[in-house]
Amino acid sequence: MRGKREKIAPDLTPVIDIVFILLIFFMVTSVFKKEDVVLALNLPDLNAKSVTTKEKPMTIELSSDKLAIDAKVYHFSDLDEKFKKYTKDTKINIHIDKHVEYERVMRLFDILQRHNLNAFSLVANKGDK
Repeated sequence: MRGKREKIAPDLTPVIDIVFILLIFFMVTSVFKKEDVVLALNLPDLNAKSVTTKEKPMTIELSSDKLAIDAKVYHFSDLDEKFKKYTKDTKINIHIDKHVEYERVMRLFDILQRHNLNAFSLVANKGDK
């Protein structure tokens, strides 16, 4: 009778150790690689003379009983004619009283959007909080 032979198998412990070390290495380097991605911005040169106009922005004041543009009172029906002469780059400051109905505010925004006047800021009065 023949004796049983033991199967010879290579020791896998060092191989597993090397695989784990390589895995950890690649995980760590891939995390640090993400920091290399930067948002590229083309910023204007501050020393270059640019053609910017320092025009005063249009001021719209909306309350529950009146609509004033640059201190002159208008009606909503007159705004289409008024806004035709402005471009989309026209800066607008809008002061809205806190007691104005939502419908009046949305009506003003609809007219501004129709004339592509989207460069506006909502300005809060110091007393309103």
